[in-house]
Amino acid sequence: MLAAERQSRIVDVIRKKGSVHVDELAKELSVSPMTIRRDLVKLQQDDRIERCHGGAMAKQEVTYEDKLTSHKKEKEKIARCCFSYVSEGDTVFLDAGTTTYEIARLIKDIPGILIVTNDLEIARLIKDSDAELFICGGSVQKSTGSMFGHYATQMLADFKFDAGFFGAASINEDFEVMTPTIDKMWLKRETPRQCRKSYLAADRSKFGRQAMTRINTLGDYSAVITDKEFAEADLERLEHMNAVIIEAK
Repeated sequence: MLAAERQSRIVDVIRKKGSVHVDELAKELSVSPMTIRRDLVKLQQDDRIERCHGGAMAKQEVTYEDKLTSHKKEKEKIARCCFSYVSEGDTVFLDAGTTTYEIARLIKDIPGILIVTNDLEIARLIKDSDAELFICGGSVQKSTGSMFGHYATQMLADFKFDAGFFGAASINEDFEVMTPTIDKMWLKRETPRQCRKSYLAADRSKFGRQAMTRINTLGDYSAVITDKEFAEADLERLEHMNAVIIEAK
């Protein structure tokens, strides 16, 4: 069994069981505990699992409060850039997340704007503004304040947006947008297709990180707004996948 295949099996086992010991994985996969430990180190570096004493556990979402203070200046810079792509009277979708929260701060006073979101914190912010507000329902992930799942996705199915702004937990080395939560995948994959213009707003810390579930690629958005600087070889790869990069300054 190749290392990549074995590591994928490890992630599957941890996801199903929640947590697992090194010796248990070694027995199940017929390899040494040392091999499993090396695999767990790699998987933690890729942000796919969390190591714990004697084993590993499923990757947990970072809380909203922690996300809000992490890379705050970069998020504010990206939000200022996003602001220029919203006009009076637009219907705008804001994906759950702290970068989109910063976007909400800036666009909420644009005249005639309607904001649709699956983020409880963004909804609280918009509630006290002059903007119209529509909240999509569904299951609530309490640690992040986001709504997701079948009902949330179905509720948005008939909407069309002038602009949509989306966040990312991780963007891997193949420029695929990833999420650690399977139930979030469908809403994040389908809603950009309902936007006349869709923008992925992601700071540089999100790049080069792996998560469990693939959403789409950078080429599936009208543009990616980021503060990340790309190498020439990466820019060629991005151009090949039709990804448009807008540098937040």
